[in-house]
Amino acid sequence: MLKNLTYKILEKNLLTGTLQSGNEISVKVNQTLTQDSTGTMVYLQLEAMGIKDIKTDLSVAYIDHNTLQAGFENADDHEFIKSAAAKYGIIYSKPGNGICHQIHLERFGRPGNILIGSDSHTPTGGGLGMLSIGSGGLDIAVSMAKGYYYLKAPKVLNIELTGKLNPWVSAKDVILYILKNLTVKGGVGYVVEYSGHGVKELSVTDRATITNMGAELGATTSIFPSDKITKDFLKKQGREKDFIPLSADNDAFYDKKITINLEEIKPMTAMPHSPDHVEAISHLEKIKVDQIAIGSCTNSSYTDLMKVAKILKGKKIHKDVSLVISPGSSNILKMMAENGALGHLIAAGARILEASCGPCIGMGQAPKSNAISLRTFNRNFKGRCGTKNAHVYLVSPETAAVSSITGYLTDPSTFGDMPIIHVPEKFYVSDNYFIYPPKDRNKLEVVMGPNIKPFPLNKKLLPKVEGTILLKTGDHITTDDIMPSNAKLLPFRSNIPELSKYCFGTLVDDFHIRAKENSGGFVIGGENYGQGSSREHAALVPLYLGVKAVIAKSFARIHKTNLINSGILPLVFKDQDLYEKFNEFDPIALNDVIHSLENHIEMTLVNKAKNIEAKVIFEGSERDIKILKYGGYLNFAKEADY
Repeated sequence: MLKNLTYKILEKNLLTGTLQSGNEISVKVNQTLTQDSTGTMVYLQLEAMGIKDIKTDLSVAYIDHNTLQAGFENADDHEFIKSAAAKYGIIYSKPGNGICHQIHLERFGRPGNILIGSDSHTPTGGGLGMLSIGSGGLDIAVSMAKGYYYLKAPKVLNIELTGKLNPWVSAKDVILYILKNLTVKGGVGYVVEYSGHGVKELSVTDRATITNMGAELGATTSIFPSDKITKDFLKKQGREKDFIPLSADNDAFYDKKITINLEEIKPMTAMPHSPDHVEAISHLEKIKVDQIAIGSCTNSSYTDLMKVAKILKGKKIHKDVSLVISPGSSNILKMMAENGALGHLIAAGARILEASCGPCIGMGQAPKSNAISLRTFNRNFKGRCGTKNAHVYLVSPETAAVSSITGYLTDPSTFGDMPIIHVPEKFYVSDNYFIYPPKDRNKLEVVMGPNIKPFPLNKKLLPKVEGTILLKTGDHITTDDIMPSNAKLLPFRSNIPELSKYCFGTLVDDFHIRAKENSGGFVIGGENYGQGSSREHAALVPLYLGVKAVIAKSFARIHKTNLINSGILPLVFKDQDLYEKFNEFDPIALNDVIHSLENHIEMTLVNKAKNIEAKVIFEGSERDIKILKYGGYLNFAKEADY
């Protein structure tokens, strides 16, 4: 059978299993990345495994999320990660170097490699022809310790791109258009693979924007071929030797295929409060804007920011607009400082932030009450910006720049001639923000500050699980809902007991009290439960609070894996109508849990208050079942050799 690009890379790195859609397989991991928001837990888990050396070809620990050092907590986390990186042979990227996905694209990404990252936007690397998958931190720790990663062999969705982009239409508009048509569930179970003549119209950073936001489709990852454009990008970064050509066979097999004509796409925006709530800007009424933020791993590349600088050159930011800009890397910032672009931004009235995730992760720049904020980011979940009643619209850098001048959400195609960007023959490259591990690491120890607490461990699964329904949620509950992320809480990512006080904080104020008073219990969820970030804290904190199972209509991929890794049962209603029959504080029980798992049969969920039964299903592999029986992946990894 003629192979698609995804299965070519999987086949090259296959360790166990049969490479057929739906089968569980394990693959060799070439590279890993972590960031500091998730990294502390990853390295605590690595410590618990008692390893000496990592098994990957290359691993990098980036500091890009928790860079606001208002207290000692973030600085202590950085020092811990730095010391762990030195001990285990991991490259450490200092604060200020930039956003992990942008830097990895510039410095380390390789076509044909498999990259696993503890951040849901790791698929950014697919713009280079890498198979780049976001996962929970424990999966990354095991990947570094053992050198492998388990996943279900995905289906592959081919998106064929035809035609050319119209003036003022960018890669961000392309992925917003795709989200409008496929929704946040449209990619679940798939790798999205791009092909067609339209691919040649997109630079590597354009492609990376599209693969980055493929995470919002629920896709396992997204990938573009590695071609002449890829080679040119790597050459400009001084890494031409890392290039290999990679593409699907002609007439390769795909599980599903759609065609998109780039010429039909207009400047788009994702309206509050979901990345798939998308409309063409020209179809909307005039919307006054209060704040604009440009940057994030989606849109902080050199070409993105140079377009913004050209648009703003000689102009003035509207008096009612606050414009903040976060460059993607220190190298980009230096180039813009030297070519005058940074001066244009400052002269126009923009605020320049350090090269980091910044506002995208809720680390500062929360807008005023009831504000309209335009952001070139990837998520606009309610409250993620730091202000619960703010309204966030996702837009392209071009739209953001033009709107910062007009003061309202503006279709940039009405603004005049589109700026033309000349990309230099060679990009500035510096390793001064990297700390490479020493050759002699035998006597190195990790440094742990007082805010770093042990991560919670579960106990082995019991045959009968019972308790109280602590919370019932609606559809599309995000990891931001389960474990909110903002400047106040990010410093406690290494302190699960403190974080637990804010669990489900966007929904209720007292979940931790409910859990304590009932000695743990259950959560009932709706469709796509756990969408969004890869943060395993959305599973570790419920574990700490004694949550035994989450019973939902359906789960987002990464969060479901994180629940399994924490030893929390993720179960699905067989008859989704019965979701209505279970309410908060009902006492419930699951009988014959282990027997049902081992024999792949339905479990019976009993509502003891209402004398109602519902059949619930566990959808997972034999290995997943073993992990649950052990009480989580760390227990399993230490006691079993898989």
